[in-house]
Amino acid sequence: MVFQLSTIEGMLYDVISLTQADENDRLSRKMVSSAEEVPTIIKENYEIKPYEEATGKTAPGKHLVTLCKREDEKAMINLFLLERAWTLSTTTPEEKLKTLKEHENQRPKEKKKEIDTGQTWKCPICGDEFRLKHIEKETTTKHALKRT
Repeated sequence: MVFQLSTIEGMLYDVISLTQADENDRLSRKMVSSAEEVPTIIKENYEIKPYEEATGKTAPGKHLVTLCKREDEKAMINLFLLERAWTLSTTTPEEKLKTLKEHENQRPKEKKKEIDTGQTWKCPICGDEFRLKHIEKETTTKHALKRT
């Protein structure tokens, strides 16, 4: 999977190809030729364009591409997983997200106690004042300066 510069300013493109397994569990990739073949989660989260529009070139067999912002590495990694891994999974990404959210809601939230120490600190350069806060969680203790 290679992200290349698009003719659209600030964007990188990737030709959409989905991993598939045959009856012998041999893996191959299938180039997507129509919007109906693109998984819903990719359609909802990425901009999809024809190859010619994104590159300014014509090439046989290259039909649709996804666009990502040049600096958005997280989106590129997610797209890699969606095209390469999720297509082999028995669960859909939507089902997995729902399961994760349910699991997160069942987990008790970590209790946080924030105590104002009453001490203030004034920056000698800009004159901004800050208060020292003592923050306790179940497993850690930390300190933070909060602007007053």
